[in-house]
Amino acid sequence: MQNSIQSKRFVIRKSLIGQNSIIEVTFKSGKTFKYNHDKVYELMKDNLSKLNCWEKYKSYTSSTSIPKVVQNVEVI
Repeated sequence: MQNSIQSKRFVIRKSLIGQNSIIEVTFKSGKTFKYNHDKVYELMKDNLSKLNCWEKYKSYTSSTSIPKVVQNVEVI
């Protein structure tokens, strides 16, 4: 089952891993980006494990842009 989520920020959450969620983010600038949470997690997991926010809050967010590692990759 695929879960669809609308957001105002790019987000990767431990609680969404394995749920095959499709997230569509609309930034304040008006730009939108649609991605499969699990595919992006797989690309980012090595870097996420090094971040304090990942351990403390069990998530990574960005309210201004998407991470460079996923900018030129098909993530749907």
